[in-house]
Amino acid sequence: MTISQPTQAQVLHNYIGGKWVSSEASETQQIHNPATDEVLALVPLGNRHDIDKAVEAASAAFPAWRATPPQERARYFFKLRQLLDEHREELARLITTEMGKTLDDARGEVQRGIENVETACGIPSLMMGYSLEDGAARGIDEEVIYQPLGVFAGITPFNFPFMIAFWFWPYAVACGNTFILKPSEQDPIVQKRVFELIEQVGFPAGVINMVNGGKEAVNALLEHPRIKGISFVGSTRTAQYVYAQAAAHGKRAQASGGAKNAIVVMPDADLDMYLGTIMNSCFGAAGQRCLANSLILTVGSAHEAVRSRIVEAASRLRIGNGLDKGIDMGPVVSAAARDRIASAITRGIEEGAEAVLDGRQVHIPDHPQGYFLGPTVLDNVKPEMSVYQEEIFGPVIGLVPVASLAEAIELINAKEYGNAASIFTQSGFAAREFRYRVETGNIGINVGVAAPVSYFPFSGAKSSFFGNLHPQGRDAVRFFTESKVVITRWTPGDGQQSITGIGR
Repeated sequence: MTISQPTQAQVLHNYIGGKWVSSEASETQQIHNPATDEVLALVPLGNRHDIDKAVEAASAAFPAWRATPPQERARYFFKLRQLLDEHREELARLITTEMGKTLDDARGEVQRGIENVETACGIPSLMMGYSLEDGAARGIDEEVIYQPLGVFAGITPFNFPFMIAFWFWPYAVACGNTFILKPSEQDPIVQKRVFELIEQVGFPAGVINMVNGGKEAVNALLEHPRIKGISFVGSTRTAQYVYAQAAAHGKRAQASGGAKNAIVVMPDADLDMYLGTIMNSCFGAAGQRCLANSLILTVGSAHEAVRSRIVEAASRLRIGNGLDKGIDMGPVVSAAARDRIASAITRGIEEGAEAVLDGRQVHIPDHPQGYFLGPTVLDNVKPEMSVYQEEIFGPVIGLVPVASLAEAIELINAKEYGNAASIFTQSGFAAREFRYRVETGNIGINVGVAAPVSYFPFSGAKSSFFGNLHPQGRDAVRFFTESKVVITRWTPGDGQQSITGIGR
């Protein structure tokens, strides 16, 4: 991490109470274009004073926003959806410039974020409760209503700087809460642009706020007594910390962690049809996805065909600046990430894996300062190796030969992570056995990236998720509301005589 005092580069501001305000931070961090190493801006490492201001603004806005009817709250999101759609190409280019993924990848990210806004537009239906006449006893009706709680906060990662924020705050705000977003300090520029569009929408001041920062800002959010809940996506170690600290301070939390996702390829898999899907699931966004597949478990005779086809296809991937036409894979997010991934590859080779394709020495003449790695394929990876056990979060896959589907399922279930797993097969029996027995939250059947759409939950499990209610869809609505049971006995009153013959 590069810490510096402000230079002529743009210093980002916070958005608090409907206004752009300077941070009280004494330190800033450089934001680099990972393809060129160019300094794009400086992000302030916000402190507790910044968080206090945001909480104060969000708390002040809550009573009036909570009293706003859901259909009126939804209208703000219809307008936001329109603005995001009008600016989708601009937003995608910002993502690529500060994060590194290809422009097509970034366009897909923008689309998924917009879809969450579209889902939040349906809040009048999503937030409905339920009731039953005579539910408690004769003449006593019972109902459940869902109500907002107050101020929520979200802490988002670098790999989807646009989309993941929309897993959280649209649902929270549509439900009648107010919100504070802390974007990743590695690539917060696209959220600056998003909040400029939010400002155009005209949400009441304090309903949605943004504070830039690092660890101190995170701790301030976790500890603040007026914040009701925390949403988080990041590494498993940090997710565990966020979940524990939130609980210790009386907050609800949904904390998504790391992953070590696997693909199982059966001997009957149609590689001609699905090779592109498998490649994208491994090397899309340079492997920096929480749903990226970094292990391929090849069953029986599938191994040789999978190995040769994967290596051939990976060797043809065009690497470069994600803004350039024809590029298949961009850089990783930072020089530190590049060096860490290269070290993981080296360690895997030292442990006995065979590098059938080695991307550590890739050179991009047009961008010699960029943080580039080529696709790497390690064969004969074994469960005791670090490259099998640890999340690398880069363009590295390990080929793991197994004798049977049962062995593959056993290996997947033995792992501490439980984000996603996929199988490629033409056998309905194998597909059902896989979905029935595999212990991950997201399952792909002939689908490489098992990414739920916005009206389904993003269902990580085991050490990939800490909490009970997942991001997106109905799970998100339940997370951002409290259920209240109302039991009513209807008794005759002064107007009894006017309804003679109707009473019990």
